[in-house]
Amino acid sequence: MRESARTAAGESGQGPPLRVLVVDDSRAQRKILSVSLQRAGYAVTEAGSAEAALALCRTLPFDIVLSDWVMPGMSGLDLCRAFRALPREGYGYFVLLTSKSEKAEVADGLDCGADDFLTKPVSAGELRARLRAGERVIAMQAELVETNRMIGRTLGELRALYDGLDRDLVEARTLQHAMMPARHRDFGGGSVSLLLRPSGHVGGDLAGYFPLRGNRIAMFSVDVSGHGVASAMLTARLAGLLGGGGEERSIALARDAQGRCEAWPPEMVAARLNRLMLESFRIDQYFTLAYAEIDLSSGRAALVQAGHPHPAVIRAGGGVEWLGSGGLPVGLIPGAAFERVETRLFPGDRLFLMSDGVTECPDAAGAELGTEGLARLIAANAGLPPQDFLDALVWDLSAHRGGADFPDDVSGALFHYRG
Repeated sequence: MRESARTAAGESGQGPPLRVLVVDDSRAQRKILSVSLQRAGYAVTEAGSAEAALALCRTLPFDIVLSDWVMPGMSGLDLCRAFRALPREGYGYFVLLTSKSEKAEVADGLDCGADDFLTKPVSAGELRARLRAGERVIAMQAELVETNRMIGRTLGELRALYDGLDRDLVEARTLQHAMMPARHRDFGGGSVSLLLRPSGHVGGDLAGYFPLRGNRIAMFSVDVSGHGVASAMLTARLAGLLGGGGEERSIALARDAQGRCEAWPPEMVAARLNRLMLESFRIDQYFTLAYAEIDLSSGRAALVQAGHPHPAVIRAGGGVEWLGSGGLPVGLIPGAAFERVETRLFPGDRLFLMSDGVTECPDAAGAELGTEGLARLIAANAGLPPQDFLDALVWDLSAHRGGADFPDDVSGALFHYRG
């Protein structure tokens, strides 16, 4: 074995010369090829057998291997197969020197991993042309490797960014849940239970309640357009306006001449929110709303439905009544009028405000649950305590989905009247 190395770069003068391994049991043939390659600017190493060449390939990263096909012991075909099995970072271009021209034999060489063939006797011009083609393949592979490295680094950075964002969203979900009042509260004459199941880390649904003067309470269900962080930010603002920010900030309350907080009627609460959205917030979002004011002494309830699913009165006897006529969403039309709806609850009755994530929950075929489907689920669970009723409803919705994730936030507020 003998190595001849050029310290100058290749013909282009850019970077170190490519390393070429010439393998042939004929010393004269090796010398002819080596001289021609050195003149072309390659760093050449010679090996007199395939076994010796394989030993060299295990320690040196040759760019090109130029090997005779027929040699004593290991053949050039065997060397090519073993060369391809070696671990290496870059691509190695393998050329077989042969007098064989049958298609079946050429196919055997290709199957073993050969990139090209040269027929003996080899002309210097054809040799250089074939190796320049090999250089292009090696250059493209090197670019591909570098591109893959860059993609890997970028994916790593994106993964780190995603992990950080995911942690932030988990924290945001915790904060969003913290904005809601207690999941269940007993007011003596009745109780309110809440349901909130975001379809993602954070959602655009909101449900809540707050006490009013005169043995009354208010409860609400909100569904902000869209999903994700922007919707969650608007729900946070609405939570502060609907009781979460205290009496001074509540858009549902106003002070009378004596300084006492009095509640705006439900239809006025919707109108005030509509004006605030269009005149102060000025954002490209809107929301639907169901808002109810309930007298715990008489069971009388006044509601407003602003684009939200119809509120359901679940009678103690098992019947379901749907309230409202739809109405306009909040934050779309200036000066929109909102209709007041009244009903009366009797001991054992319930009032259920729910988002469209409940009524529009699709099954595996895409068919929505609808009010009739919801009425069936209500009837099946009507005898359960309020919080158990909501848990059973989520379970039944999941079964309706076939176990798939909910495509929309699922939320609601359930009032149980005891009288």
